[in-house]
Amino acid sequence: MPCAPCASLPAQLLEELRRIVGDEHVVCGSRQLLVYECDAFTLERNPPQGVVLPGSPVEVSKVVSACHRAGVPIIPRGAGTSLSGSVLAVDGGVMIGLSRMNRILSVDARNRRALVEAGCVNSWVTAAVKELGLLYAPDPSSQTACTIGGNVATNSGGPHTLKYGVTTNHVLGFEMVLPDGEICWLGTRPDEGEEGTGLDLRGAAIGCEGMFGVVTRVLVRLIRAPRAHKTLLGVFETVDDASRTVSDIIRAGIVPAALEMMDQLITQAVEQAYHFGFPLDAGAVLIVELDGLAPGLDRQAAQVTEIARQHRAREVRVAASEQERADLWKSRKRAFGAIGRLSPNFLTQDGVVPRSKLPEMMRFIQECSRRHGLRIPNVFHAGDGNLHPLVLYDERDPDQVRRALLASNEILEKCVALGGSVTGEHGIGVEKMEFMALQFTPDDLDAMRLLRRAFDPGQRCNPHKMFPGSKRCSDFNPKKQACA
Repeated sequence: MPCAPCASLPAQLLEELRRIVGDEHVVCGSRQLLVYECDAFTLERNPPQGVVLPGSPVEVSKVVSACHRAGVPIIPRGAGTSLSGSVLAVDGGVMIGLSRMNRILSVDARNRRALVEAGCVNSWVTAAVKELGLLYAPDPSSQTACTIGGNVATNSGGPHTLKYGVTTNHVLGFEMVLPDGEICWLGTRPDEGEEGTGLDLRGAAIGCEGMFGVVTRVLVRLIRAPRAHKTLLGVFETVDDASRTVSDIIRAGIVPAALEMMDQLITQAVEQAYHFGFPLDAGAVLIVELDGLAPGLDRQAAQVTEIARQHRAREVRVAASEQERADLWKSRKRAFGAIGRLSPNFLTQDGVVPRSKLPEMMRFIQECSRRHGLRIPNVFHAGDGNLHPLVLYDERDPDQVRRALLASNEILEKCVALGGSVTGEHGIGVEKMEFMALQFTPDDLDAMRLLRRAFDPGQRCNPHKMFPGSKRCSDFNPKKQACA
């Protein structure tokens, strides 16, 4: 059951918001607000008191200023594809949706950069510059829906960031509306060179999960598209064999553009959904993509094939055409959607371990699955140890919910114990707040809180996220209902 809805907004504030953006761009009413009660982390839900859809940075500034004067929390929201509850309106407030601000404002091919609005969909950027031989490298699996502003908030990654880096490596600067309504620019401006001076506030704010302000425009770095690709599919009897192959590919000095793994359960679901031709009886498959100048790729592909065979690969296929390569990546990036064939609900985890620990971690996940009586398929960025175990459950069964949470927590604890992290790209949100104390010291957390207060002294910008001890939506409900 969702938490009880919050009280309505003050009439004066509501009227002011309508004057700023127009009646049609203010969403109120319990039915309409249900759309905004959660992101892709559906175990906790709570609707905001209202949603405002501004159309420009100036309108965002005016909306934020009005909420600041009224003492009402604000929650920035992009496409809602985040997986950790990072845009949950924990105790109500005004949600600022950026879906109308979705334009590519300019492309500077000579300097390889583009200025886009925060609501611009990730994949639109590469599509817009493809004819120029350029691309925007970060490619989350949700890239056909997720937005650049949301990518900045969580420092998103994706399959091809093994070689090219995550969002922070491809964002030169951005415009942000601070929690009092002031508009500022962090990092390189559109009319400047790349060399910055002073404190790297741009880097500090990327990954802040919307707690520093509302991102409105982003200057992204474009890179030259690779001249050629060679994409291989390795088929293995066991997850252990595939995991060891991953480590040995990197140990050999080969840095693929992408190195992804899917285990048997997820492969079977993907094959049923998209009919690529995955073997249904394989324990795991690896997708290895090499890119660069064509003359060097055959040698690298031969090395990768030999390493895979040393680890008992049943076969290694090479995509025979650009269409086959595209179909393979479509299958991988839509893997989460295929899970609907296996279970009505799933929890997606995002822990990271050193590559050398992948075999041990995958065995632990298998044991965790047996211990809690829940299926846990795996599809993940194996090249950088960024795991995505999907804990399957049915939210209509409270005991399954309980066991799913226990399994999820144990997986994250094991990631930290093996020298890893509780998140690689999904963020902390409300889901993993208490795990911050497991990974960081009290002094570390105090330093983070001080940085947050430097941007948001009142802590009204996306409150109750990330830090241990923050309240959950049930804490604001008199009946203390569980948010599930």
